[in-house]
Amino acid sequence: MPGQNEKYIKVINSVGDLLLLNIAAVASYIFKFGAFFLFQDQQYLSLLLFSNFAWITSASILNAYNVKRVTRVTHIINNLIKQVILYILLVEASLNITKTYSVTRSFLTYSYILVILLIFIWRVGFTYLLKFHRIKGGNYKKVIIAGYGKASLQLKNYFETHPDVGYRFFGFFDDNLKYVSKVLGKVSDLEAYVFKHEIDEIYCSPYELSSAQVTRLIDFAEENLIRLKFLPESNLLLARKMQIDFYDLLPIMVLRPIPLDDLLNQTIKRIFDVVFSSIVIVFILSWLVPLIGLLIKFDSPGPIFFIQKRNGRGNQPFNCFKFRSMRLNDDSETKQATKNDERITKLGHFLRKNSLDELPQFFNVLVGEMSVVGPRPHPIKLNENYRSLIDRYMSRHLIKPGVTGLAQVMGYRGETSKPHQMKSRIKIDIFYVEHWTFWLDMKIIFLTFFTTVKGDKNAY
Repeated sequence: MPGQNEKYIKVINSVGDLLLLNIAAVASYIFKFGAFFLFQDQQYLSLLLFSNFAWITSASILNAYNVKRVTRVTHIINNLIKQVILYILLVEASLNITKTYSVTRSFLTYSYILVILLIFIWRVGFTYLLKFHRIKGGNYKKVIIAGYGKASLQLKNYFETHPDVGYRFFGFFDDNLKYVSKVLGKVSDLEAYVFKHEIDEIYCSPYELSSAQVTRLIDFAEENLIRLKFLPESNLLLARKMQIDFYDLLPIMVLRPIPLDDLLNQTIKRIFDVVFSSIVIVFILSWLVPLIGLLIKFDSPGPIFFIQKRNGRGNQPFNCFKFRSMRLNDDSETKQATKNDERITKLGHFLRKNSLDELPQFFNVLVGEMSVVGPRPHPIKLNENYRSLIDRYMSRHLIKPGVTGLAQVMGYRGETSKPHQMKSRIKIDIFYVEHWTFWLDMKIIFLTFFTTVKGDKNAY
């Protein structure tokens, strides 16, 4: 069937990596020494052999080729970076242990650079080639859904709006009479339909079916070697990612740690925050703060900075810095800025429109209270109001708040006076918390810069 060649994709990926690894080694040798025949030297052949072993080992440790249809390209790149780092560490360790000094450092440097470049192009290129192939109708899987409900409809919508993942949705099966016009038949009709249309996967919404029907589906899928997957209950759709642990034979569902629980990811993000904020402070704020400070003083009486208590990681309060954009007032802690807000000064309108009022927060980033990218920090009063109204609102405090964030570049900036507006923002914030990657941060920074230059209609 069209969807049964997944194993070949893993083989192609791994063979392609090893081929490019060896090409990189040979090319680096020719570039360094200007000849190929000397590559037969025992030291270099032994190193090449170990390099292949190190690459296979690093791929095995990191499960690098366990790439699914729904795996994001950013996740593939993130895993490749980890694999390359581990590979280089293994090669360098072997050279130090064996005391192989005849292998030149320049050859190693050339080979590392070529390996990174070639395999990056190969992995990303092959991924997009597969996506294009699936959009054109190849490498697809036939799927049906047992149980009609909110989760089922969301899954159907995902299949139809993401043709690049290669799922061809055939329809629903459900016994509820009110859905008769929306389904292919009853759950009892499913088995015959699977055989007739050679269905590859069955998705089951267990909360829409009886326990007997679910048990029957499990037995049917196992007996006929058909993949069966389960959808969560509709009110669990916003739950954090789950993983399964086994206590002997008892499966236990547990909340999976978020990406920034990982020490390596924390270190990468913190290093970037320090470097990026230092560059902004030294090359921009060093002259911009005095300039804007003078303009603020001329524009209206009061301090240059507006310092407000906001909640950070772990819901801990910190002093958040901004350029003052409003006249002194008694409502700053309880009332959000609104369109045509009379409290905003003439200069304040300009600062807010161009996001210049947020720039002092890079001082918060440098000292570790904030990050360059993360959920925007809310005033404490606003936090207290919404934490009881919006499910999982406090999940945004699992990581540091940011100067910019995913919600802001997706258009959820400015006033959020209505609960549905805040719910949309929080939903995106939680997505960022659970799906963080370094490359997502880079994308958000780029989009922030683009939006700032272009102008944001929600900024006032």
